[in-house]
Amino acid sequence: MEYKSELESLIDTVIAEGASDLHVTANSNPIIRTSGTLIPLLKRAKYTPEDTLGILSALIPPEKLQSFKQDQEVDFSYQYKDQMRFRGNAFFQQGTVSIALRLIPKDIKSLEELGLPPILETFCQLQQGFFLVVGPVGQGKSTTLASMVEKINQTRTEHIITIEDPIEYMFTSKNSIINQREVRLDTKTFQAALLSAFREDINVLMVGEMRGPETMAAAVTAAETGHLVLSTLHTNNAAQTIDRIIDTFPTGQQDQIRLQLASSLAGIFSQRLVPRISGGLIPAYELLINNDAVANLIREKRTHEINAVIETGTESGMIDMNRCLADLVRRGEVTPENALSRTWNPKAFSRLM
Repeated sequence: MEYKSELESLIDTVIAEGASDLHVTANSNPIIRTSGTLIPLLKRAKYTPEDTLGILSALIPPEKLQSFKQDQEVDFSYQYKDQMRFRGNAFFQQGTVSIALRLIPKDIKSLEELGLPPILETFCQLQQGFFLVVGPVGQGKSTTLASMVEKINQTRTEHIITIEDPIEYMFTSKNSIINQREVRLDTKTFQAALLSAFREDINVLMVGEMRGPETMAAAVTAAETGHLVLSTLHTNNAAQTIDRIIDTFPTGQQDQIRLQLASSLAGIFSQRLVPRISGGLIPAYELLINNDAVANLIREKRTHEINAVIETGTESGMIDMNRCLADLVRRGEVTPENALSRTWNPKAFSRLM
């Protein structure tokens, strides 16, 4: 098998089928994900363990392949014919290689095109603060963040630095200057790049993912010292996000980070992608805006009350996930069953229906 040609044929199938993901596993047919559903490509032969390793060798350079064999997993990005970009991860399972590729569209869609609320644009106008986009894996966090960065790029004259592992969306400097740094290629660690950013005359910092207390502490400090910091975290909602950040730190440091977070947090946007009745996916979301009431709850260790603040904070711009899901059902966009599967408070959702 000529592995480069096989890889290109697979990617052409992903593009033609409008798929978001490609999975390559030994002793299995390749599988694509379309509108959230996994579909095996049964007309293609099952790959041998040698085939999956060969396809990986067509995706990453030899030195990275050698590191993969030692570390047994690797993150990477792959550019296809100047058309499409993919975020990838390869790993071993039962002694054989598996690969997961996520398609990253070349064009960065606007918030309106993504079906996201206009209020997100207000966070793109902030001079400083800490804004998080949260949710499980595969729910569009990176896409939302890229759209916000592109909005800043188009409308403000700033120095923007992104720190990613790997780089996903590729930006072109417009009104702003954008520099994109990839961990292990352009910097050793997220923390090192964050600390270095303080000496790089930055205005806006986009961190691909909050990883560990050192990264979180540096990001919060950057937000406190006059920078706008945008990032993501794998959490379900706003209250859980705040608890996760604080709990990441040793007990003796938690009070300090709690105070810093209360003063620097701008907002937390949580999103889910729900199957649309007409086909494709549509976002459902929650938005917490940090006001005096929310800041007090954070300082006073009462984050369990934040959900109630969101539910009653519509007039101040907050958005409740259950109300968003219920609205999608009433508009005929999604089924009640799919909406119910995306809520973390089924009883509250049922009351709205």
